[in-house]
Amino acid sequence: MRYEGSLYRPPSEARSYILQATLGCSWNHCTYCAMYREKTFRVRDLAETLADVEAAGRRFGPNVEKVFVADGDALVMDLDHWRPLLAACRRAFPRLRQISCYAMATNVLAKTDAELRTLREDGLDLLYIGPESGDDVTLKRLAKGSDFAAHAEAARRAKAAGMRLSAIFLLGAGGAGRSAEHALGSARLATAMDPEYLAALTLTVVPETPLAVLEDRGRFELPDVPALLGELRTFVAEARPTDAVFRTNHASNYLPLGGRLPRDRDRIVATLDAALSGDIPLRPEWARGL
Repeated sequence: MRYEGSLYRPPSEARSYILQATLGCSWNHCTYCAMYREKTFRVRDLAETLADVEAAGRRFGPNVEKVFVADGDALVMDLDHWRPLLAACRRAFPRLRQISCYAMATNVLAKTDAELRTLREDGLDLLYIGPESGDDVTLKRLAKGSDFAAHAEAARRAKAAGMRLSAIFLLGAGGAGRSAEHALGSARLATAMDPEYLAALTLTVVPETPLAVLEDRGRFELPDVPALLGELRTFVAEARPTDAVFRTNHASNYLPLGGRLPRDRDRIVATLDAALSGDIPLRPEWARGL
């Protein structure tokens, strides 16, 4: 098994086998993100990747139940790469129950409905999509490459193919000046995407990113902690997914929360109100991270 550069995966993939089928991110323009800036995007040689799967199968086979296909937006691969990889994973890991990857709305929309169904039938069943915001002004400033409508349509098509979705939103992404619009728009998009899993992270301005340059020039200001919690409160109170597992357990967040929406909405909102009033302690800065 060979890995190049830093690897990133969602918190829920902590026990998964990470299969690095692509290097970097095919888009790599998001203003806040530094994860793949040291890499030039490419799809790894198929024979190399298949050899990695075979090696992992020999070493870990019966213990692997989940595979996460990296790097940043592996869905961009064409079916000539995906189908052999998915077949190899099914052979190598007899207890395999989930294959997932990061995806962008553009990746989903570039696939035909038949291609999406084929990927699902071959075993790719969970996509992690990070709109970060549902506010089109904020999405443009973040250089996400897709707007509200494109994310909603990508979610609809992926779900129609039988895939599950995990949608990720980013507290603070609208800056101090667009905090309310960002929170409300994100709740609207979470409703429209209707994912099975829903997560909120908190923006960290990473040095040397375009967003850091804007901050240095006084053109971006991160909301303060009460405002960030207020965004989260709005998001939870207004989002209307059918039935989503909701988490804020990422290390970037000031307040780890969990539950299901809409079932646990009132409890989560009450917890946020208690945190805003100072009755519940927040994660200290030294304990936060990316």
